[in-house]
Amino acid sequence: MVEPANRSTAASEPVIQLTDARKLYRSGSIEFEALRGVDLEIAEGEYVAIMGPSGSGKSTLMNVLGCLDTLTSGNYRLAGQDVDDLDESELAQIRNERIGFVFQQFNLLPSLEAWRNVELPLVYGRVPAAERRERAERSLDRVGLGDRYGNRPGELSGGQQQRVAVARALVGEPTLLLADEPTGNLDSVSTDDVLGLFDELHDMGRTIVLITHEREVAERARRIVRVRDGLLIPEEVHA
Repeated sequence: MVEPANRSTAASEPVIQLTDARKLYRSGSIEFEALRGVDLEIAEGEYVAIMGPSGSGKSTLMNVLGCLDTLTSGNYRLAGQDVDDLDESELAQIRNERIGFVFQQFNLLPSLEAWRNVELPLVYGRVPAAERRERAERSLDRVGLGDRYGNRPGELSGGQQQRVAVARALVGEPTLLLADEPTGNLDSVSTDDVLGLFDELHDMGRTIVLITHEREVAERARRIVRVRDGLLIPEEVHA
């Protein structure tokens, strides 16, 4: 059972606020502007898909949103905090505490049981061992894997492995869940399973940004933001 996300009683700023976001890459005398003045706001509790073909700027945008890369110019505020001038150690702390990542490759350690994979962000956050295990098991309960605490990744299906990855992303109660092509390595049954979990998380108030090139996956979100040539093009809103 997925539990509701913690909500502030006060009116909150957008979880994501990009203003005139630009990213320029240089290689010798060659320059390439991957983002060309992007403005984007995502409110608390929204479920947004970002779509775009290869070379569109989609991956650059994902890296910026995840604090894996910084802007050349413009402004990025995450849950009201300006992150543009933070150093790498401060960005690493933001990534660990405020962003839950789900990747296409699952990124689970094969030698560790499910709960030990889930507790890893808490290890980096220096949470005491007993509390780590309790929170990891609770997070696995949330994603429907309460009977799989002790299983290693090789003993789980692809869909179950991705659920473990989602549990790991949620264990620190992040502000933002950022999923980068999370169904790219899954069959159709496992894809439906994981997308159903995202539907649940959204219904319970989680803020989710899903990066995908698959139209049928993007359509599960409530809003689709499309990227082309480093720019956003008109959005689609689903009821």
